[in-house]
Amino acid sequence: MEGGPDGFLAAEPDLPALARELGIADRLVDQLARGAAVWTGSRFEPLAEGSAAALLGIEVRGEDLGAGFRSFAGGMAVVVEALVARLGPAMRAAAGVSAISPSARGYRLTLPGGSAVDADGVILALPVFAAARLLAALGLSPARALGEVVYQPSVTVSLAYRSDQLGKPLEGTGFVAAAAAPGAVRACTYASAKYPGRAPAGHMLLRAFLAPSDGEPGALAHAELAPLLRITGAPLWTRAFHWPHGLPRYEAHHAARVAQVRERLARLAPIAIAGAGCDGAGVSACVRSGREAARLILRRMGGRAD
Repeated sequence: MEGGPDGFLAAEPDLPALARELGIADRLVDQLARGAAVWTGSRFEPLAEGSAAALLGIEVRGEDLGAGFRSFAGGMAVVVEALVARLGPAMRAAAGVSAISPSARGYRLTLPGGSAVDADGVILALPVFAAARLLAALGLSPARALGEVVYQPSVTVSLAYRSDQLGKPLEGTGFVAAAAAPGAVRACTYASAKYPGRAPAGHMLLRAFLAPSDGEPGALAHAELAPLLRITGAPLWTRAFHWPHGLPRYEAHHAARVAQVRERLARLAPIAIAGAGCDGAGVSACVRSGREAARLILRRMGGRAD
């Protein structure tokens, strides 16, 4: 069961490279099913490969789609778990930073409650509206423009059923609802058909993507999916994930704004920005962004950046 992205483009090498470094490359899995459909409001129609991403407003290069997607046995969370294990006690969980100020060493990070941590260098891997607030306090007025990036809210619901509860054979990886189709469900992934190990034998796991709506998301998703997939009975369980700030949407001049902020950061003690709000919302883009930020900080601190 995923609360965020369920995989990554197989044509992109960033996640496999990271997996090898973390010792989890043996947990990579390939996509089982291919293809998707569109729900017109009255029937399912097949979609050309790549059209589902376009309907959802996701930019993917055509040459990258041919290789399909990959994920990890046990879900994408295994990457985070491996990173946490690698960092060990150096990682401080649930320790927010309320302010950043210059110091003789580099920066002083003020934590809630008044304590502080001194750092030689800083990487702000944050939503850009949060990074903008911290950077504005350092006198970087261009950073305020990053706070204008709009994040689209995301609501997903995972629903578990016995296989015999579904009267419609599940073909492909799922479906996308046409813009004119009624209802809150805008897409649905057949999670247990898309990747191995997502549900026990004799069971199915679905993942619905909902437009912001009133009511309980799990009940709403089941009510709309039941007639489409000929589902009988109630789900065994449901789990909803609500991200008020989901995918960032960029304006045409976004890259220039990010470059301007980075040019100003280069004049300060080692500090960098990284993440989906800067360099692209895909998981692979986030890995690339984080690596480049780390290399930059290491170079500026006189260390090896390989």
